[in-house]
Amino acid sequence: MEVERMLTEQLSRADITGDEVMNLIGHVPLDELMHLAAARRDHSHGDKISYSRKVFIPLTQLCRDVCHYCTFAHAPREGERAFLTPDEVLAIAREGQAAGCKEVLFTLGDKPEMRYRVAREELDKLGYPTTLAYLEAMAWLVFKETGLLPHLNPGLMEADDIAALRKVSISQGIMLESLSKRLCERGSPHFGSPDKDPQMRLRTIAFAGEQMVPFTTGILIGIGETRQERIESLLALRAVDAQYGHIQEIIVQNFRPKPNTRMAGVEAAPLEEHLWSIAVARLLFRPDMNIQAPPNLSPGLLDRIVSAGINDWGGVSPVTPDHVNPEAPWPHLARLEAATRQSGKVLVERLAIYPAYARRLDRWVDPSLQTRLLAWVDGNGWPRRDNWCPGALIDPPTQDLALLGSGVAAPAKLSAYAGVVARAQAGQRLDEAEVARLFEAEDSDFIAVCRAADELRRSVNGDAVSYVVTRNINYTNICYFKCQFCAFSKGKLSENLRGRPYDLGLDEITGRVREAWERGATEVCMQGGIHPAYTGETYLSICHAVKRAAPDIHVHAFSPLEVFQGAKTLGIPVVDFLGELKRAGLGTLPGTAAEVLDDEVRAVLCHDKINTAQWLDVMRTAHRAGLRSTATIMFGHIDRYDHWARHILRIRDLQSETGGFTEFVPLPFVHMEAPIYLKGRSRKGPTFRETVLMHAVARLVLHERIANVQASWVKLGEAGVRACLKAGVNDLGGTLMDETISRSAGASHGHEMTPQAMEMLISGAGRTPRLRTTLYADASSERRTTAFRAARQRNEMAVERCFG
Repeated sequence: MEVERMLTEQLSRADITGDEVMNLIGHVPLDELMHLAAARRDHSHGDKISYSRKVFIPLTQLCRDVCHYCTFAHAPREGERAFLTPDEVLAIAREGQAAGCKEVLFTLGDKPEMRYRVAREELDKLGYPTTLAYLEAMAWLVFKETGLLPHLNPGLMEADDIAALRKVSISQGIMLESLSKRLCERGSPHFGSPDKDPQMRLRTIAFAGEQMVPFTTGILIGIGETRQERIESLLALRAVDAQYGHIQEIIVQNFRPKPNTRMAGVEAAPLEEHLWSIAVARLLFRPDMNIQAPPNLSPGLLDRIVSAGINDWGGVSPVTPDHVNPEAPWPHLARLEAATRQSGKVLVERLAIYPAYARRLDRWVDPSLQTRLLAWVDGNGWPRRDNWCPGALIDPPTQDLALLGSGVAAPAKLSAYAGVVARAQAGQRLDEAEVARLFEAEDSDFIAVCRAADELRRSVNGDAVSYVVTRNINYTNICYFKCQFCAFSKGKLSENLRGRPYDLGLDEITGRVREAWERGATEVCMQGGIHPAYTGETYLSICHAVKRAAPDIHVHAFSPLEVFQGAKTLGIPVVDFLGELKRAGLGTLPGTAAEVLDDEVRAVLCHDKINTAQWLDVMRTAHRAGLRSTATIMFGHIDRYDHWARHILRIRDLQSETGGFTEFVPLPFVHMEAPIYLKGRSRKGPTFRETVLMHAVARLVLHERIANVQASWVKLGEAGVRACLKAGVNDLGGTLMDETISRSAGASHGHEMTPQAMEMLISGAGRTPRLRTTLYADASSERRTTAFRAARQRNEMAVERCFG
């Protein structure tokens, strides 16, 4: 292991030369080199081998170059157009769209108008000065009409060309092929091909880095280059990537001789040379680099290709051939999946932009493409695999439900997560990377993480599922903050979102409190917008009014933002204001206004709100003052798994300090009416898998710190709640009576659940209902009797109104 570590460190030196690389690895047996490469791959990519489902559009097969191995490019042919027409382009794209493709790869020759008059004349008729201008127009046409994400490979480009194409493409690429100038000499493969000058190609790749374009490049092996020349090519690409960080994949493509070319009689490179080159590429580049080898060029050998260190198969089309290698058909996706599985890996779909770049779309993606990308990705930048979204009347995906209901034993793949899960179960603090990794769990790993969480739940809470009879009172929806996720709050004159602006008077509030008590509530939960006329005295007067109306009801009220603002308006420290609120009757605080406790997210989502440190400080102060609180996270919008990890760990750390949190409440983002979604700047909430995992991961990470994990039935619906009850959840929150915030955002799961319905849901999931108070004591028999009687009476009255 020490030798392996030293070798890896030496190969990673920024100033290493090709000679030094050869000296280091020239004597290493191929099997050992492949073992090292595979281990490096597994450390960053785990079990995943990705591919992109794409459709190929050969915009033109004319090219000014004459590469001696190429059958894609050809001279003009009588009766054949130089370029596909816009209608032809769209027809191919729509066929791909119908087949579930998400990427459109435009393949074309390099600047044919500089060699062929017919190309110039046809471009004139089409109304474009250059092939690149026509490519730009067609890429935008396809994107606008189909939503497919364009990937462009047009050859050598200037910086302005790349910048223009960036507006219409999610990624671009050009193969370096080889750094060897020898290959451009007379009698060599690239003679007569001005665009194959290696320095010019490196220049284009660097321009792409300057323009922040996610980029594909690579080497072609077996065309006459030496091993050392391959290494030097890879080192040149590594140097460009080190400067800009834009190379998202390295293709190691093996030359295959094609009939009717000048190199038809040249033997292909032996398999060992391909494997050696893949392994070296993996060892030379940063650990998270994506190393690709096309599966159609190595039929029957895919297990060997995987063992050399690749983590990607590239683009595979279910509708169009590989126009560059037409003699090599794509493997059917089912066969590719089976071959990948036989290699001990899992085939997963990606987009034309890799997840690491999709997660940083503000840097790597033009604004014109961001909305479409956001519609397709989950919180980790991979394609969404379900249509489910919080608050919608859409059934959860059957695959995930089947996994949660699976009766199989603990999955073998837990080994990838076993150490992390075991440490969490022992109550140890995980680090950010470990927590983020848990959110990546899929398939059998998903089962394993959820089961581990549920085992903890059973050990801590038994089989009881608690809930509280409460009434939500949102006393105003007028707010002068501009949170981009909020569809509840309104400006004074705003009516463009759901509902009209309102501000409840104290008489209305007390009336609702009395009614809540009469209906068996033990708690009122009160929050509202930050009304510009509200001061700290407003919140104090609300507490006094509630206690006058129902002295024994628990006041669960005022987010940390409201507390912070209330103290500020009175000009007193938060600790003093909290003391006054407590004396006025405040019992506990809701842990809302947290959203995601990371200022990178908050700068976009709620830039004028309190920051992470301020939220945590209000909670710390409240806990020290004897006021307990809940903790929440509102997730699934512009956030990533590392943000989720930081949030949960910050809650854990504060709980270790104060012990003041009663429960953790994941609140999946309801997108339908949220301003940030309507502006096309957010995802449509988390996926179902992510939602279930948020509850499971919270249970694991917060073990021995926070005993209760709650699921929101308003956002999840009954099917979602039942799923989360198998993933560490032991509480379903409140019956609510009046819920307006989620409904304002577009949720459709109702605004009240009676105690009878709540207990039916819990019992139906095989668990034991427990009616609780805010602080998790058992509710009194009097409160239970009153709540059930009031619900029956209301139901009888509703029936009488309908039929009487």
